[in-house]
Amino acid sequence: MVVVLTALDLEYKAVRQHLKDIEQHRHGSGTRFEIGTVDGTDCRIAVGLVGVGNSNSAVLAERAIQQFSPVAALFVGVAGAVWDSTPLGQVVVADRVFAYQGGTSEDDGFKARPSEWKTSHHLSQLAHHLERSGTWAARLPLDAGMSDGDRPSVTFGAIAAGEVVLNSRVSVEARRIHKHYNNATAIEMEAAGIAHAGHLNSAPVAIIRGISDRADGEKTSANDGTWQPRAAAHAAAFAIELAVELAKEAEETSMTPNEPRPASSPVPTSTTVHNTTSGNVGIVAANVTGSSVWMSTTPEREQVTDPTKALAELRLLLDRHRADGALDDETYDAAQEEISTAETALRAPDQATKKKSVLALKRLKGLVGDLADLAAKTAVVIAAVNGLA
Repeated sequence: MVVVLTALDLEYKAVRQHLKDIEQHRHGSGTRFEIGTVDGTDCRIAVGLVGVGNSNSAVLAERAIQQFSPVAALFVGVAGAVWDSTPLGQVVVADRVFAYQGGTSEDDGFKARPSEWKTSHHLSQLAHHLERSGTWAARLPLDAGMSDGDRPSVTFGAIAAGEVVLNSRVSVEARRIHKHYNNATAIEMEAAGIAHAGHLNSAPVAIIRGISDRADGEKTSANDGTWQPRAAAHAAAFAIELAVELAKEAEETSMTPNEPRPASSPVPTSTTVHNTTSGNVGIVAANVTGSSVWMSTTPEREQVTDPTKALAELRLLLDRHRADGALDDETYDAAQEEISTAETALRAPDQATKKKSVLALKRLKGLVGDLADLAAKTAVVIAAVNGLA
């Protein structure tokens, strides 16, 4: 699952038009999402509308991340250009996000104290790859207002996020941005909230914006009516291609390296059969795929070299078992919470905090003890984390 969030209805619709087989999903607090599949792929996307402003985006982004445990959360929409040289319609992918209004106001002027979040290395590398390949442009709508030689470009840079609609080059706010954040490419009102929610939940976040105005005093309803739909369509096209590639990587990670699955084959449900005594094991089933059979009292233990990656694989297993009906929602939510606790503790520099990761994993093992593959995988991760601690 990939989560895609937007602030405006036109941005939402630009994402939604890439999806098929759309179903409604209602969060317990009333927030509504739509879940669909990107046409021609197996990529599942949950799309949600967060409204305008960083506070709204932070709350609803965290809600979406907790609900769906996505491989990534993408925020898609329109933005203003900080510099006149940035063309309308260009796609800007954030390499970092500034909450630019943070600071102190003193007798000798404003002193900037911004919060800053950097895009994860993995997402950044993948986005750069897509920009170089140009494959994302095939998802641009035919009515997006450009010829083949007039396709929008993609650039990477900082995005400044505040609570102000900027429509001036000479206002106090504009001068502050140009003085303190002159490496920013675009300005908008939600990215800081999304980035902070991702940080708190250990979820990768990408901010993808289409330039719809130059924030130069020329922003009008007529111009917005022309350029906002185009810019939103451009950003959505790139975001959808990024989501598809993320889904492919997640599927490849969940597959056994020595057993590549043909594209036409269904995704198997992992099954582990333990035989605690020597002898034959009989398996009777219509299909047996991707299973492990251990034929001795001491099965060979999986080696884990990257506990963080192994925790991500545990999330995938949890999602699979919930989809199969083997996990109820209450157990699933509790298990996800323990994995999040383990991830947070694992990143701590001190050894005492890292040991909290082991405790969380032990609680997780108790929750999923009836599912052999999950319990076995958790035991292996516990051993690996114990080695670190």
